[in-house]
Amino acid sequence: MIARLVIAALLALAAFSAGAKSHAHESRPLYIEITETAPGDVSLKWITPASVAYSDMPSLSLGPPCERLAGAQSPAREGTQRYRCEGGPGGARIEIEYPLFNPSISTLARVAYADGRAQTAVLDPSKDVWNIPAEATFLALARSYLVLGVEHILGGVDHLLFLAGLLMIAGGVRRTLVTVTGFTLAHSLTLILTALDIVRVSVPATEAVIALSIVLLASEIARGDRTTLAWRRPALVASTFGLVHGAGFAAALGEIGLPQTEKVGALLFFNLGVELGQLGVVALVFAMIFALKKFAASAFERIRDDARLPLAAGYALGAVSAAWFVERTARALLPA
Repeated sequence: MIARLVIAALLALAAFSAGAKSHAHESRPLYIEITETAPGDVSLKWITPASVAYSDMPSLSLGPPCERLAGAQSPAREGTQRYRCEGGPGGARIEIEYPLFNPSISTLARVAYADGRAQTAVLDPSKDVWNIPAEATFLALARSYLVLGVEHILGGVDHLLFLAGLLMIAGGVRRTLVTVTGFTLAHSLTLILTALDIVRVSVPATEAVIALSIVLLASEIARGDRTTLAWRRPALVASTFGLVHGAGFAAALGEIGLPQTEKVGALLFFNLGVELGQLGVVALVFAMIFALKKFAASAFERIRDDARLPLAAGYALGAVSAAWFVERTARALLPA
């Protein structure tokens, strides 16, 4: 009961802060793809996320031993340039320059060689230069996809709000562990099946159902009827909707891509990153509960005794997720 009331307050705050966003995944990285189409012939492609203002489009260049031949002039939101790189792109230097200011977004860089080798790197927002390693290592790939997994779950407001709703309904530590485990196993299953193209789903429809899952949780929280299936068996509900959220994770991973030579390893480390980020959120919530109980007893008692908080959290969460559901359903039925 104590955990539920504290999480209710956190839910209300998170839902209202998320309400200003038109959709839940706006913190996408700058995407750079360097492809060696034939020995020495290299293309540089980039896509700038919508969160970057048009007046702050980045300029990109590939330095020695590469020489630019042709292609789109940067700065631009997206484009492709052609280079001649004697010996391939390994060892070349990528430079990124924003005309106004660094928008504090990560950069995802993928390099594909003519012989089938590939490597991926995630650059911190502070890094505007990357020297492409001459040799790709599995350790570098594992780190990159681990970071991508953590960043995805922490940047996915819809997934975080669904997780917060689960924590509130689960309540105690034991039920929370069982519920989160069910959610983890379920979304890991569909993430793997979808990412490996064993199962195919509609991305717009999946995003709409994810929003609907939050609407249903919000309804349960606001009603507060402990006799319903969601309150009695939260792990079952978490597992059911976890299958859908896993497909959503796979859709995000599909935009990034998997290296053909290390597809399984990259997938496993991306999933591990998602789990670590998720566990970090759960641990943070319980740490805040413990700190509030230990160091702010009077505030803790007020929260514990205020029956309005779950109702407020349910309505706030429901309003945000319902707006997402309408928007995403329209996008699925009326694609641009």
